[in-house]
Amino acid sequence: MQDLHTWSVTAMRSEPGLEWLEDRKEDWTPLLASKLKFLHDGFAFIVICDDERSWFSEYIIKKINSSTNSRPLLPFFSLRSLYRGGVNSLEDALLLNDMLSLAFANGFIYFYIGNGNHPLAKIAKSHEDSYLWLIDERLQNSFYMSESDPSLDLKLIQLFKILDKSIDAVLFDEVVL
Repeated sequence: MQDLHTWSVTAMRSEPGLEWLEDRKEDWTPLLASKLKFLHDGFAFIVICDDERSWFSEYIIKKINSSTNSRPLLPFFSLRSLYRGGVNSLEDALLLNDMLSLAFANGFIYFYIGNGNHPLAKIAKSHEDSYLWLIDERLQNSFYMSESDPSLDLKLIQLFKILDKSIDAVLFDEVVL
């Protein structure tokens, strides 16, 4: 059994076009490991994307529990499918957190992908353990990407594929977190 860091480097090298992520493995792997522990412990992942990446939220939800996967169904949910109300203040975000805490007794974390200044980012930032793929904002314990990167959409899909493979590796005891 390998540690996640070693496994991730091997996985990145086996996928064409992931040299950019291998260059950033020190940013990616520790963050990934910390969030996979939550999944392993039965936490739900509440997926939130800004408006420009709403397509990506749908992509994640569709692919994560695809019938082609040879693993149990995973607790990934789109925030939009759980709550359609607006979150306009910190108080609103805290009320949403309370509601989700009741709904997901094992716990939950937000998985936010998008611009750090988007109003939906406030929801994820209100929860200490959120998994953040931030665009145009650098924040501790987040993965930074640039809106001006012409390959941004492709890189998001590549990140998801590595995340998905990493989940399999954890679930099937191929790696140690």
